Parts: sequence; C-alpha cells; structure tokens
Amino acid sequence: MKAQKRSLTRDLTQGSVLWTMVTFALPLFLSGLLQTVYNITDMIIVGHAVGRDGLGAISIGSDILHFLMFVALGFSNAGQVIISQFTGAGLRSKVRKTIGTLFTFLLGSSVIIGLSGLIFAKNILSWVNTPPEAWALTLDYFRICMCGMVFIYGYNIVSAILRGMGNSRHPFYFVAISVCANVILDLIFVVWFKWALFGAALATVISQGMSFLFALNFLYRNRKAFGFGFRRKDFIIDKEVLKPLLKLGIPMIIQSAAISFSMLFVNSWINTYGVVAAAMTGVGNKLSSLVNVINFALGTAGSSMIGQCLGAEKYDRVPQILKVSFFINGVIALSAGLAVICFPRLVFGIFTTDEKVLAMAMTYIPVLLLLFAGAALRPPMSSLINGSGNFKLNLAVALLDGVFMRIGLSLFLGLVAGMGVYGFWYGHAWAGFTPFVIGGTYYLSGKWRTRKHIINK
Repeated sequence: MKAQKRSLTRDLTQGSVLWTMVTFALPLFLSGLLQTVYNITDMIIVGHAVGRDGLGAISIGSDILHFLMFVALGFSNAGQVIISQFTGAGLRSKVRKTIGTLFTFLLGSSVIIGLSGLIFAKNILSWVNTPPEAWALTLDYFRICMCGMVFIYGYNIVSAILRGMGNSRHPFYFVAISVCANVILDLIFVVWFKWALFGAALATVISQGMSFLFALNFLYRNRKAFGFGFRRKDFIIDKEVLKPLLKLGIPMIIQSAAISFSMLFVNSWINTYGVVAAAMTGVGNKLSSLVNVINFALGTAGSSMIGQCLGAEKYDRVPQILKVSFFINGVIALSAGLAVICFPRLVFGIFTTDEKVLAMAMTYIPVLLLLFAGAALRPPMSSLINGSGNFKLNLAVALLDGVFMRIGLSLFLGLVAGMGVYGFWYGHAWAGFTPFVIGGTYYLSGKWRTRKHIINK
C-alpha cells in the first residue's frame, strides 16, 4: 500500500492526473462495458425480432430483476471488503469462514427470492402496472429469469471473493464468457427458433449459469490458494464473520435498494401510459447506461486517487483530480449528446424500427440530454464523498436521490403539474443531479479536509 501511495503521489506531482485516472479506470471500464453490453443485447435483439411489445416487456422485466439484485450487490460488496481486509492481515481462517458464510447466506437468499418471484409473479407484474399488450411476454421472461436467480447471485459471490483477494482479471473473463454466450443464444432462441421473451430469458439464464460454473470451477481448482476446501463444514455460517457482513452489508443494501426501488416505482407509473412509453423508457435507460459505465469507472478511479491523497494529507491535489474528472466526464456526455441530437433516428434505431416508439423518441431527446448531464456531474462529487470515507453522507445521498427526489419530483411533475409521462421522465432525470448538489456543498464546506481517516495510522 505504501508503494502504491508513493507512486500515485509521484504521478500527480508530475502533472499526469489525466493519465493516472485513465489507467485506473480502464479495467473497470472494460468490465462495466461488458456488463452493459450484456444488459442491452437482449433488448436490441428482442426489439427487432419481437417488436415494441417485446421491447416493453423486456424493459419491465429487467427493471424488476435489477431491483431484486439489491441483496446480492449489497452483501457481495461487503464480503469483498471484508475478505480483502482479512487477506491483507493474513487471517486465512477468517477468509475461509467468510467465503463459506457468503456462499451459504447469499445462495440461500437467492433461492428464497427466486421462489418468491415465481409464486408472486403475477402480483409483481400487476404492481408495476404492466401493459396488457406486454403482459404474457413479461410473465414468460420474468419466470424463467427467476429460475436462474441462483446463477446470478452465485456469479456475484465468486467475483466478490476473487476481487477481495486481489484478482480482478478473472471476473472480467467470466463476464466476457457470459456476454458471448448470451449473444449467440439470443440469436438462436429469439431470431432462429422465434421463442420471443422465453428465448431471451433462457439465453440469459444459461449464459449466467455458464459464467457462474466457470468462476466456481476456477475457485475450486485454486482452493488451496484461497484456503477454502469446499467441504460441507466449510459452508457453515459463522456468527463471527456474519456480524461484520451484516453491519457493512445492510447500509449497502439500503443504498442499492433505495435507488432501485425509486426507479421501479417511477417506471411503474410510466407503464400506465402504455407499452410504447414503457419501451421508450427501456431504450432511454440503456442509452444513458452506456455513458454511465464510463463515468462510473472514472468515478471509482477518482475515489481511489482522492482517498490516497487524503491519506497522504495532500489536500491541494483533490481539486486537481476533480477538475480532470469533470473535464473527461463532460467530454463524454457532450459527445453522446451531440450524437443523439445529430443522428437521433440512427441512435434510437439501434433498438427498434417501430415508428410509434421512434416518434416518441424524438420528444425524449431533452430528457436524455439531462440524463447525460447528470451522468457527467455525479461521479466527481461521488468520488469526493467515497474517497473521504463519508459513508453516512453517501447513504444520505442515496436516500435523497432515490426516494425523496426521484419519487417526489416524478409524482409532482407527472401528476400535480399534469405533464403525464414526460413529468415522470423529467423527474427521474432531474433527481440525478442530487449527488452533485450535495457533493458540491460538501466540497465547498471543506469538511473533507478535516475528516478522520477510516484506518488509524
């Protein structure tokens, strides 16, 4: 760690903040890009092969699945942090206990969530106001994906273990396997066999299963290095490691669930305006995610750089990092915005050729530009909050952004102001500026300079 800190300090002294940030962000960007490609593949193929009803169905189904991932994301991220700390401290027995506890706890959770999804599938689709035209297709997609929930959770578990022990390369390979398999199977099941949303869901489950099995096999073949024997007793939940897992994981779950729930809530209102509006929402979210994946990688890199600078008490370098981050994010958002303005039908046509959806897309462009702007302004301020270790403020941002602003603004603009579906779209877009406002206030207050370090020196 000291060597890394000296290297980073030297790089910044030489004025190569831009190069350092890009170098930090590149592996994260590639992994995130593959995840994004994985998420949009189904939508592109279904949009062209099935039409707007299929596009609306996969948009709604994906929103629900994303929400149900909050347990996996929260606890796998917490497990990754705990494993990394135990690994650094050389506590192999606790690493083994954490791996076993993580496997049993999360795989058990995935079974419960999957079964609950199957049992209450129709109730869930009714709650999110699934349009009648897309009902049957959404139900097919959702039920099949629920059957594969254990694979989705399992992949997150193994990836968290590997990253916690310093291996970020193999999780990238496993994502690549999943993406390639998903594209091939989508073409076979949806285009060739014409299985519509059933085929898309089956492709997703099989590709996720392949990724999980490859990852699990890698972990098993290297079990001696990881100190995990894959014996029955190794999977017993250990109370000693479950306590910190819950303590760290629950706030992460709340943060993830708050944002996911608010998105699902707003989209459930949008779905009441019909399948065209639902399809348009899915397309818009996928386009904004392409910008978000780059900016998220830069934000994560910025967090590491700011954290090291604060740890070294080099406070004057933090504004420099933020300026570079704002510049890169701004260029990316501006480029994406110009592409949408200059070639709208080409951009939206990637997902569908349906004229009703494309006609609505022309009116969605201002909303998308706001989403791009928010994606550019959020990461630098999030980097400052995360880099300073202010988890309470980060949780507050998630609650304000996810619950109060997104839901509140959407309901006000959509219902009170009478803007209809556009009010919900604009409410979602404007809520994305909340982290920038709170983070900017935090930066101007200067409290990040005097905050206590997470780890005592």
